[in-house]
Amino acid sequence: MKILFAPLNIPLRRRLQTAAVLQWVFSFLALAQCCLAGYVLLCVSDWWVLAALYAGWLYLDRDTPTSGGRRSEWLRNWSVWKHFRDYFPLNLIKMVDLDPGSNYIFGFHPHGVLVAGGFGNFCTEASGFSSLFPGLTPYLLMLPFWFRVPFFRDYIMCGGLVSSEKASLSYLLSAPRGGNVAVVAIGGAPEALDARPGALTLQILHRKGFIKLALKHGAQLVPVFSFGENELFDQMTNPAGSPLRWLQDHLQRLMGVALPMFTGRGVFQYSFGLLPYREPIHTVVGRPIPVVQTPPSLSLSPVGRPIPVVQTPSSLSHLSHLSLSPVGRPIPVVQTPSPTKDDIDCLHSLYLEGLTTVFEDNKDNYGIAPDKHLHFI
Repeated sequence: MKILFAPLNIPLRRRLQTAAVLQWVFSFLALAQCCLAGYVLLCVSDWWVLAALYAGWLYLDRDTPTSGGRRSEWLRNWSVWKHFRDYFPLNLIKMVDLDPGSNYIFGFHPHGVLVAGGFGNFCTEASGFSSLFPGLTPYLLMLPFWFRVPFFRDYIMCGGLVSSEKASLSYLLSAPRGGNVAVVAIGGAPEALDARPGALTLQILHRKGFIKLALKHGAQLVPVFSFGENELFDQMTNPAGSPLRWLQDHLQRLMGVALPMFTGRGVFQYSFGLLPYREPIHTVVGRPIPVVQTPPSLSLSPVGRPIPVVQTPSSLSHLSHLSLSPVGRPIPVVQTPSPTKDDIDCLHSLYLEGLTTVFEDNKDNYGIAPDKHLHFI
């Protein structure tokens, strides 16, 4: 294999961008292991008392990852994240304004290998989330396993990461004054195994837990599609039924963490490595599918202000004929504390339609061929 080396006269700004992404990849792939090793060494050193005190802190702080975390605006505004943004570059686009008086579930698609768009847009202020959506606070949900790693858990919570447990999502959606945005990578770890350039397959048909919680808490669903997310890495061929895919699926079920065999570029050469390719990421936040309080029913106008409408029946099956209009009027869906299977299936279908609309309305702007469409499994 011929290795293509980077030229020596690369501008400093590009060097800084590469360094910013390098530290992010290290944090994603190795920082947790380093933190755990450091804690073990601390336990067996003369400073074991500090390790014991931290263990006590872990016990007292055990519920924080499921109670909104402990974010740090200082960390979210580090200048390193601006270099991270410019590396790809990374852009956040909104289709409509969102009412800060409501709580939201942002369904993030696709997962990609390392969820670069999800992290850059919702765990930092590099792309200007607070300016685009004033009054809203984003939280990116992450596997609970990572919040059990000493020191690492405290670092990731500073960026707005919280546990993906049901209790954590319920906590965010129960805020009485609204303003919370729970960002969920719906496809999860299994979808990462299919992340490769050109892939448009989303694992969503059997993922309905977020739909049920949206109905129970009256949270508005917002489909989000990140164009370019799957273009950042190549991945070894692993079709369903292959030995590699069998091993990956088995390890994923055992550990809860996907292990995609991916490759990108290096620091000083472009032929192989663990850094993502410099491909633009355009994360489009779609129009909300509101779940309105049962008494009295409300609908939302295109500008997001509630307007009274006629009381609708409690069963969502009566709303199955509704869809997103060309001007983006949100679909009124009735909140119910005990949603039935029909309620969940109906709202799930509306969500899939909304997600498809986001993709189809924007794909021409970001280099997707007209004959390419989303495939749901």
